[in-house]
Amino acid sequence: MKIPQDGRQEDPRLTTYALGELEAVEAAVVEAELAASEDGAREVAAIRAVARELEEALAETPAEGLSTAQKMAILGNDQEQRRRDPAQSSRRPWRGVMKVSSLAAALTITTLSAMWVTESGPFRDTGVSPFMYEVGGGSSWSWFASEETRSPDPSVREELQGLGYLGDSESSSLRALGYMDGVSVIDLNGFGAGTGSADPLAPVRQPTPGLGEEGRPDTEAYDSIRENEFRSVAQHPLSTFSIDVDTASYANVRRFLSEDRLPPADAVRIEELLNYFRYDYRPPTGGDPFSIDVEVASAPWKPEHRLVRIGLQGMEIPVADRRPSNLVFLLDVSGSMDSPMKLPLVKKGMRLLIDQLDGRDNVAIVVYAGAAGMVLPSTTCANRPAILGALELLSAGGSTNGGQGIQLAYRTARAGFIEGGINRVILCTDGDFNVGTSSEGELVRMIEEEARSGVFLSVLGFGSGNLKDSTMEKLADRGNGNYAYVDSLREARKVLVEEMGGTLITIAKDVKVQVEFNPAEVSSYRLIGYENRLLAAEDFNDDEVDAGEIGAGHSVTALYEVVPTGVASEVRDVDPLKYQDPSRAGAASGSGELLTVKLRYKEPDGDTSRLIEMPLVDAGIGFDAASDDFRFAAGVAGFGMLLRGSKHAGGATMREVHRWAREAIGPDSGGYRIEFLELVSRSSRLMPDELRDEFEALGYLDLENEE
Repeated sequence: MKIPQDGRQEDPRLTTYALGELEAVEAAVVEAELAASEDGAREVAAIRAVARELEEALAETPAEGLSTAQKMAILGNDQEQRRRDPAQSSRRPWRGVMKVSSLAAALTITTLSAMWVTESGPFRDTGVSPFMYEVGGGSSWSWFASEETRSPDPSVREELQGLGYLGDSESSSLRALGYMDGVSVIDLNGFGAGTGSADPLAPVRQPTPGLGEEGRPDTEAYDSIRENEFRSVAQHPLSTFSIDVDTASYANVRRFLSEDRLPPADAVRIEELLNYFRYDYRPPTGGDPFSIDVEVASAPWKPEHRLVRIGLQGMEIPVADRRPSNLVFLLDVSGSMDSPMKLPLVKKGMRLLIDQLDGRDNVAIVVYAGAAGMVLPSTTCANRPAILGALELLSAGGSTNGGQGIQLAYRTARAGFIEGGINRVILCTDGDFNVGTSSEGELVRMIEEEARSGVFLSVLGFGSGNLKDSTMEKLADRGNGNYAYVDSLREARKVLVEEMGGTLITIAKDVKVQVEFNPAEVSSYRLIGYENRLLAAEDFNDDEVDAGEIGAGHSVTALYEVVPTGVASEVRDVDPLKYQDPSRAGAASGSGELLTVKLRYKEPDGDTSRLIEMPLVDAGIGFDAASDDFRFAAGVAGFGMLLRGSKHAGGATMREVHRWAREAIGPDSGGYRIEFLELVSRSSRLMPDELRDEFEALGYLDLENEE
């Protein structure tokens, strides 16, 4: 394959290949020719770069939104068409798949789609399908919730009635459209996944083993989680744990729910659900790299208990002040990555990250399958075409020698080490290590040893069917890094663009929290989540004990459920102590303080920890008087407990969880909180049939309006 010096293409297949429009056999021929043609490979990379720039430019161009009346008119026309053509009644609008033969046509369709969703933006590019509802004469359509759905307008009601959407049964239609009692449309399909005293999701919360992607057997692996129990303050006055900024569990739960499956209980790590969201914590001041916020109010699922929220907010680092980076992309190209949601999504995500880097940064690309290899030596990001070209030529095939790949990646990172800079390996994989150093213990020990070199590790998980969640979580934890799961290009953008600072830049390492409870105020407590992050009390002061890292801009949230003194406790009884009286308390116990939060952390390149302390006095406020962030976090925790079938969920139901979170949405940049409400609604619809009668009787389901 030859490219003339004047830049004209002699072979028209280059463009069709670059845009993914060639059939498999012809594409294979072109790939073989490209392998021997550097000019051809560069040309393909250039074509794809132009296509991406056009798509991104159009995606960023504001599109005029449709008014409610316009949307209703479109839906009305669709309804009339369905009356004329009954065969369409089983088809959903805008769900057909088009094969587009030119880039211009594809971009035009993208623009028109953006015009439909822009005004109602919360569900834009969420990666989760909007719910479909039966409205009026049996017309199924998507409704994107927005502020206008919460404020009924008489003129809009008249338009709806004129279009035939409001008939004798006004309430059901209004509920479907989100106009009933000012409640969002997401309320439609009902809630109440539990009554609080039992686990009604138990029959279905463990998915039936089946086939994963591409028809392969489902072999996903999750570590067992044993839920934290209440602990007596008399016996255990200290609670100690390592902080966690991972978010993988939330995105993975979203993936299960988008497939209309409830996640396995062990896939639900409540701390990662909490930490997926940003909270309005005050920024740090003074010499510490993060601030501490503490708040307490009644627990919504058990009002006689108190709920304590501990929040950390890492300092933001402006782009101009970011240190130079030495990054090694360690990419799994084994056969298990041959799926649209794996290697192709990895490549798209890495392109997003590369676009955020500049001449201060260097990138190397290491791949592994049956063996590991260097695809691109450390290259300055000023030469972006070379990096993108190397990335584009990757394809999946072979077995998975992950251990060998990790070793080569760390050697490469050490060779290009930047003193005082960002030195990090970014591992992208489904975690399916099956050749070479593959046992979890061997991999973890290798990562622990490599982390001492000053090179940190971030792990990004991809795909389904054989996801090895437990392995990837451990590698990130021991590699002084974070673990995220990428289920869509939108999630890749969140992790690698919106939160790039937190993903790449460590501002504090070995961060530990220790809470001391006042026995005069608290009889027992329970840490919600963080089950695999618990530490012994004596580990808090031991600087040799590894703990979690905080990245720039990261926020960390932890919740404790506290039983006040005098309230019946759920803690298991122990025999009275013979040689000491736990009821005796020192002078500090009479201070009125509920607890004291203590934190230890090290500088990213330091070996000695610093200590911060903050006491908390309980003013006795109720849940409804708490901050929006507090109430939203409580909703997320309640959701996690219900998905796990927790015996500590108290009076929580999916209906209540939705209300707690909905009433505390607050500022929602990116629409992630609105998306959470959709997930709550979706999960409520995945109950076993034998429970529906019970929940309908309780008023949680309106079966006539179910899809």
